[in-house]
Amino acid sequence: MSQTVNFFILLTVLYFFVYKPLLKVIKERRKKIEEGLQKAEEADVRLKEVDIIGKEKIKQAEQESIVIINKTEEKAKILGENLQKKADEHQKELMLQLEKSHKLQQEEVKMAVLKEAGALVRKAIIKTVELGPDKIDEALINKAISELKKE
Repeated sequence: MSQTVNFFILLTVLYFFVYKPLLKVIKERRKKIEEGLQKAEEADVRLKEVDIIGKEKIKQAEQESIVIINKTEEKAKILGENLQKKADEHQKELMLQLEKSHKLQQEEVKMAVLKEAGALVRKAIIKTVELGPDKIDEALINKAISELKKE
């Protein structure tokens, strides 16, 4: 019987000094593990939310980039059209200047031809004067020169 009493005393001492503190430590660890699991679940939920938000932001950025690209393409098209118009206007301007220059050159050539024609007529008159003054008609010479100027 004394062994039984000793056993119960030992059992009581073990119960209060080992089993209860051990249960307390196990409960605390279980509580910490549960809290860790809850926090992990919360972190997983938050991670999924952040992933969804990130995907939405990427989608929004892609849409904005498409809009920017389209606007840039429109601006480039308008700029190209403006440059083409300016080039066409510049080409027309150059053509007008070329035509004016060509007309001036034609006038200069015409004037040079008329001067030479006048000189040739003078030489012809001088030669004809040597033949005889009665054959020369000044009015005919002037008429010939004026017709040359008209042409």
